[in-house]
Amino acid sequence: MTDGTTVWSTEQGLRALPEQLKGFGLMHVAMRRDAARLTAAAQRGSAGSAAALAEWFGRLRSVIDWHHHSEDEILWPYLRGRVAGFDGSGVLEEDHEALDASMRRVAGVLGSGLRAELPEAAQAFESLVREHLRHEEPVVFPALAGLSVDEYLRVERRIIGSAPTQVMTYLQPWMFDGADAASVRAVSATIPAPVRLLGRTVLDRRYRRGLGAVL
Repeated sequence: MTDGTTVWSTEQGLRALPEQLKGFGLMHVAMRRDAARLTAAAQRGSAGSAAALAEWFGRLRSVIDWHHHSEDEILWPYLRGRVAGFDGSGVLEEDHEALDASMRRVAGVLGSGLRAELPEAAQAFESLVREHLRHEEPVVFPALAGLSVDEYLRVERRIIGSAPTQVMTYLQPWMFDGADAASVRAVSATIPAPVRLLGRTVLDRRYRRGLGAVL
């Protein structure tokens, strides 16, 4: 999991990542965080309604689905053309397919009302998220760190620009939820000021209302 000097993992935070990669890293942290929240809510029996939990998970699923499609369709092809030896297929594509299937299962359980099945489905989903990121980060982060800052930010703008509206309006408060102040500052510096303001106010309030399903 290293390039010889750096541990390329966000499991213990973002300190090892260059500043320009912290937005990407925060998404991985948020995925782990919310997978753990789902598992905890399933195990204790969420105080929220089944519909509220299903709605919350639907937002998470939309973000992860977009994130993976943007990797498969934008980031991996770009890195194959720029970084010697980078592939992005194989285990990473298999992981994406497994996560898609796991998210369908969780959504199906939530939609059917069979809450007794949720703890196992949620735990399986969380395990897959963690395993996938352990596969991806030591491959992808060194490749991204090898790009110039300007080049990386151009690619990142393409990725963010591919997000559907429902993801774009959720992404900023979702990424910043529980994030350390230094990482929030670093990522905020790449966001246009009007969008930052919207994210800190209207979008953050809407995001917080949805957390009652899992907290």
